[in-house]
Amino acid sequence: MRLRALVLALLVVLLAGLTAVPSAAREDRDPRWRFYSSDHRLHTSPWFAGRHRVMIGYGCTVAPYYAHDRRCPGRRGFHHGIDVAMPCGTRLNSNVRGRVVDPASSGAPGAAYGPYAFRIRARSGVDVLIGHVRRVYVAPGDLVRPGRLVARANDQGAPDGCHLHFEVRRAGGGPASAIDPAPYLRLG
Repeated sequence: MRLRALVLALLVVLLAGLTAVPSAAREDRDPRWRFYSSDHRLHTSPWFAGRHRVMIGYGCTVAPYYAHDRRCPGRRGFHHGIDVAMPCGTRLNSNVRGRVVDPASSGAPGAAYGPYAFRIRARSGVDVLIGHVRRVYVAPGDLVRPGRLVARANDQGAPDGCHLHFEVRRAGGGPASAIDPAPYLRLG
């Protein structure tokens, strides 16, 4: 009886370790990742598979990729989205009902977002911009719903490794129209 209890306890410890270690280990895979966020938690979101850490939050940042912005103190730049570190190939899903926007239309993402960046115009009147992807499963004009696979994370256009750049703008607006994307990303 004691041996059975010991084996069961050991099995519980091993299984608990197996579920906790891979998520943390995944976050340490890409040596190019640099974290400019004090948030060390691993987050979930309806927009991506797995649990991942925020690299750069929305707003003023010390990350060296952004020019000084007068909205920010000192030499800080302004980041228009939220970057979430994740391994290349991580599944990205839509979490809005909307239509994929023609990349040549007003508010098109620039080269910094990677050559395959795209926007989904949500029914709520905002554009959700998904950057640093390689494999895209939607095309301009496609209707998307929550849960639909739309892309896979990559490092296209990113100097800091594979991650999701998640940005929300006024429909048809450029970076200056970006709003805090946290309510849309729904990090848990």
